[in-house]
Amino acid sequence: MDQDPARQHLRSRPGSRLQPLRPATTAQTTAALGFRFSWSDPRVRSVVWQVVILGAVASALVLIARNTAANLEARRIATGFDFLRRTAGFPIAEHMIDYDPGLSSYGRALTIGVLNTLKVSLTGVVAATLLGTLIAIARLWKAWLVARLAAAYVEVVRNVPLLLQLLFWYALLQALPPPRQAWMPFPGFFLSNRGLRTPALEWTNALNWCGLASCLGACAVLLLLRFAKRRQDLTGSRPTQWRLAFGLIALPPVVVWVWLGERLIVDWPVLKGFNFTGGALLSPECAALTLGLVVYTSAYIAEIVRSGISAIAPSQWEAATALGLRWEQALRLIVLPQAVRVVVPPLTSQYLHLVKNSSLAVAIGYPEVVSIASTTMNQTGQAIEAIGYVMLVYLSISLSISLLMNWYEARITPVLR
Repeated sequence: MDQDPARQHLRSRPGSRLQPLRPATTAQTTAALGFRFSWSDPRVRSVVWQVVILGAVASALVLIARNTAANLEARRIATGFDFLRRTAGFPIAEHMIDYDPGLSSYGRALTIGVLNTLKVSLTGVVAATLLGTLIAIARLWKAWLVARLAAAYVEVVRNVPLLLQLLFWYALLQALPPPRQAWMPFPGFFLSNRGLRTPALEWTNALNWCGLASCLGACAVLLLLRFAKRRQDLTGSRPTQWRLAFGLIALPPVVVWVWLGERLIVDWPVLKGFNFTGGALLSPECAALTLGLVVYTSAYIAEIVRSGISAIAPSQWEAATALGLRWEQALRLIVLPQAVRVVVPPLTSQYLHLVKNSSLAVAIGYPEVVSIASTTMNQTGQAIEAIGYVMLVYLSISLSISLLMNWYEARITPVLR
C-alpha cells in the first residue's frame, strides 16, 4: 500500500494520471484467478436456467412426437409427404397455372392455392394502402363534411366483423344480373353474377421477352435513381429523371416486340349459352374477398396514417406556409415523407393481418391455400402434413413481408452523423 501523502494527493486530483487505488471486485478477482462455478454468480444462474428450459422444451417436443407417431401407427394412418405426388382428382375454379383434376397432383393443387393467396394479398396490400391514405387525408381535410364522412367510414368499418363484410360483398355481387342481361360498362367488358369478363391478351413467347426487357429497364431506372440521389448529395440539385425513367421502362418492350415481328392477339369474351367464354375472368369470390380485405384493412391504415401525419410538428406546416406552399403541396412534399417513418412499423402489422385474414376466403368459396389444403386433408387423411404446409406458407409470407418492411424502414431512416 502506497503511504506517500504527495502521491495520494495527486491521485485525488481529477486531472491526474494517478487514479485513486480501489479494491478489486469479486468479479474482477474471479476473472483474474479464472472462472469458478458459483451459484451466487448471475452468469452461472442464467446459463443453468437457459439449459434447463431448453431441455424441458426439447423433452416436451420429443414426447409429443413419440405420442403422435404411436397414435398414427395405432390407427394405421400414413405419414409423410408422398401424397403430394398423387392425383388430386378435385376441380379448382380459379387457377393461375394449368390444372387438370384427372392429371394434376396434390402438390400442384396446393401450389395453385398459394398463388391465389399471393394474388389476393398483394392486390389487397396495394389497394388498402392507397385507400387508407386517401381516407386519412380526408379526415384531416378542412371541409367539415368530407372529414365527418371519412370518420364515419372508419368507425363503421372497424366495428363490423370482417367475416360479415365478406358475406355482404359476396351477396351483393351475387345479386347482379345473369350473363344474358350482363352490364357492359365498356366495350368488351361484361359484369354479371358470374363475375367480370374482360378482354385478355393471348400469351406468346414474344411477351416473355418483352417482360424481360421491362425488368431490365426497371433495373436501369433503379441505377438512375441512385445516381440522381448521389448527385443531389454532392451538388444539392436533383436532375429531372422521370422522362428518362419512363423511356427506359416503356421503350425496350416496344423495340423487342417490333424486332420479333409478332402480332398482338386479343381474346374477346363471347356469350355462349348461359355464360361467357374467352377473355379474362374476375370471379365474384375473388372480387368479394379483395373488396372485403381492402375496405376492412384500409380503415385501420387510415388511422395509422392520420396519426403519423398528426405526429409531425406544427412548425413543419408553418415553415411550408412561410415558403408559400399550399396545404396540398406541404402535405405531399414535406409532411408525408416524414410521416412515412412513423407509420411503417404499424403498417407492417396491418399487412400481416391482411395476409392472414385471407384465410377467411373459405367462407365464400374462393380456392386459396386453406380451402385447398382442407380438401386435400379430407381426401388423403394427411391432417398433420396439410396443416403444417399451410403454417409454413403463412410463416414464409409473413417473414418475407417483415424483412421487406424492416429493410425499407432502415433505408428511409436518416443517418445521424
